[in-house]
Amino acid sequence: MIRLIGYFFGLACVAALGIAAVAALYLASVTRDLPDYEVLSQYAPPVTTRIHAGNGALIAEYAHERRLFLPIQAIPDRVKAAFLSAEDKNFYSHPGVDLYGLGRAVLVNLQNFGSGRRPVGASTITQQVAKNFLLSADQTMDRKVKEAILSFRIEQAYSKDKILELYLNEIFFGLNAYGIGSAALTYFDKPVTELTIAETAYLASLPKGPSNYHPYRHTQAALERRNWVIDRMVENGFVSQPDGEEAKKEPLGVNLRRGGGNVFASEYFSEEVRRQVIDKYGEKSLYEGGLSIRTSLDPRMQTAARNALQAALVTYDERRGYRGPVKTIDSGPDWGVPLADVAALADVPEWELAVVLSASTREVQIGLQPDKDAAGKVGPERLTGTIAAADMEWAYRSGRGDRKAAKSPDGVLKTGDVVFVERIGDENSKRYRLRQPPKVQGGLVAMDPHTGRVLALVGGFSYAQSEFNRATQAMRQPGSSFKPFVYAAALDSGYTPASVVLDAPVEFVSGGQVWRPQNDGGGSVGPATLRYGIEHSRNLMTVRLANDMGMNLVAEYAERFGIYDKMNPVLAMSLGSGETTVLRMVSAYAVIANGGKQIKPTLIDRIQDRYGKTIFKHEERVCEGCNSETWNNQEEPVVADNRLQVLDPMTAYQITSMMQGVIQRGTAYGKIKLDRDVAGKTGTTNDAKDTWFVGFTPEIVAGLYIGYDSPIGLGRGATGGSLAAPVFNEFMQAALKGTPPSKFQVPDGMQMMAVNRKTGMAAVEGDPDTIVEAFKPGTGPADSLSVIGMDTAAQPEEILRTSPQVNQAVQSGTPGLF
Repeated sequence: MIRLIGYFFGLACVAALGIAAVAALYLASVTRDLPDYEVLSQYAPPVTTRIHAGNGALIAEYAHERRLFLPIQAIPDRVKAAFLSAEDKNFYSHPGVDLYGLGRAVLVNLQNFGSGRRPVGASTITQQVAKNFLLSADQTMDRKVKEAILSFRIEQAYSKDKILELYLNEIFFGLNAYGIGSAALTYFDKPVTELTIAETAYLASLPKGPSNYHPYRHTQAALERRNWVIDRMVENGFVSQPDGEEAKKEPLGVNLRRGGGNVFASEYFSEEVRRQVIDKYGEKSLYEGGLSIRTSLDPRMQTAARNALQAALVTYDERRGYRGPVKTIDSGPDWGVPLADVAALADVPEWELAVVLSASTREVQIGLQPDKDAAGKVGPERLTGTIAAADMEWAYRSGRGDRKAAKSPDGVLKTGDVVFVERIGDENSKRYRLRQPPKVQGGLVAMDPHTGRVLALVGGFSYAQSEFNRATQAMRQPGSSFKPFVYAAALDSGYTPASVVLDAPVEFVSGGQVWRPQNDGGGSVGPATLRYGIEHSRNLMTVRLANDMGMNLVAEYAERFGIYDKMNPVLAMSLGSGETTVLRMVSAYAVIANGGKQIKPTLIDRIQDRYGKTIFKHEERVCEGCNSETWNNQEEPVVADNRLQVLDPMTAYQITSMMQGVIQRGTAYGKIKLDRDVAGKTGTTNDAKDTWFVGFTPEIVAGLYIGYDSPIGLGRGATGGSLAAPVFNEFMQAALKGTPPSKFQVPDGMQMMAVNRKTGMAAVEGDPDTIVEAFKPGTGPADSLSVIGMDTAAQPEEILRTSPQVNQAVQSGTPGLF
């Protein structure tokens, strides 16, 4: 018996040694290609990039995986307790693999064998970290063994808190939310520090299968799983029994967060920022880098700019008539279902979609688009309203080109037509007016002229309608809004605001081609001052002035101001026939507004990486001594302004003064009404395909254009003064509301002299046509009339015959006329 026992013992030892050898060989083969767990120390997960307005409000978020990284110290104990209870209650005591939990899982799975129940898992949080970070999700024995080995090694290399931090920031919660920080915002629109017991328990239930516990599609399963987690929290002593029972009575309370930011009408702005960041740092940095981008956007000004431009586009479009419904649907008893599928303009919340239920000679009965819940289902409630005949009179005129006109609502709208409407009155009103998205478009930019910070940017009527940004991407002819830079070049070259240029027909021949420029509306006034030429936007004067200076000089100034990268020096360009953007034009005017200092327009103030390090800053000025820790009677620190002076400050003031005249007496007369100094210039291109206005006060420079994306004439009477200038006025009134009035500063040394506004010569006492003009030192009114662009053989009689203005000056006895 002893010999037999010894025999079996020997066999057992040999078998054990064989099994051990096989196991050793297996483990050696498995561990040979184990991933390096030390990479966890450099864990840098994809993190959401967030874009903020100048006041800190969130504009937009960009991410492939929506995640906000939270260090373990920032995660409340209640949140940790919920996940430990749901996933690994022995986390802080096991060495990486929970042998007790593993044995229990094996026993349960044996008991459930053949029952069809899902096998119970026993992976610890450490094992899940190993799987999620270092291994695949393959359900194989090799992967489980590797997972266990890595778990032991991870536990030896990192603290429990570090492992839990990795887990809570990496796991997927559904709805593109990764990590507990993002999950709290996505499901409950609150930070983790404000989560209740019930909310924390629900989030802890999601990692097992987010789609299985969807708050709307599987509400009951989600409640059961949440309550199970609450019970485990009570069982493990993290929550008291009464608090647990109270938490289980609460509904899920999910409040899905609306995607993106909360700054109204900022879509065009944020999209331009997105493009710039990708150009500068690449797409990976934007969508995974966790950048914090502080922009220059002023939300109040952005709203004002959007409202002013939208109102102008709608008003112009409605004068052209009604073009028809968005689409036609079945208006049967359940009209809400097909209507709910029609795409609305999400960034125009004032407008709603509606279906025409009936139309008569007096009014139209409409049904309003119902909302969908988070699961995409249309609720049973159906809201209705009416459009009175008086609230859609503009639509009686057809805008389809068939010249038909209706006389009542039933001649315009038919049952089943889907249209846009806007409520009249308070939220309880059932009265609506008919609306339609305009075909005409435009772009508007507002900027701080001293820093180049873009305060507002609108790229069209609606980003939902068209993502094309007309403020930064549309290349348009600026027309006469380019003229101030021709005049600035002249003033820098020795001309004065009182210099006289001939306004008369002229022709130029080049390569056998004859060009005969004309003034808007035709006609000419003969000799007139530069001030008169810019105030009344005289094309013939501008062309003669540019020809006298030479177009190479004009091109140099246009490039210096950033209007064009390379300008073709031909005379037609002096009238703004080149193509540029609103942003470039506003930037160029900002140079005039700030006294001639070069600026770099920017939408971005600062960019910080995920660790808070500043990697970009727009402010390049240096302040020596600004960070002194103590004051020892030293001089106040001064910010050194080392920007390039691209225009003489005196020239900048002269052209500013002349553009004030555009508003006081010229092409924008009566259109701009502000309580402070304001200067600007209208622009109207050939056939009125584009209308412009760019102007500024001492605080803000703003500019815009209105025109069709495929340029066609805007119609009779369309000018920069009639269409664009009122938009500038409306925006400025809102943007500057509550700020004290201001005036343009006259540079030191500038001489103010009275001249005759028609001849440009010194005014005599009592002259009714006197204006105070700004002259640089060493210059002043001419003693005799010298007309730029007039044939040297011309006689005074010819001047008198062609110029009623000069003739009147002669009759009034102006001395030194010739």
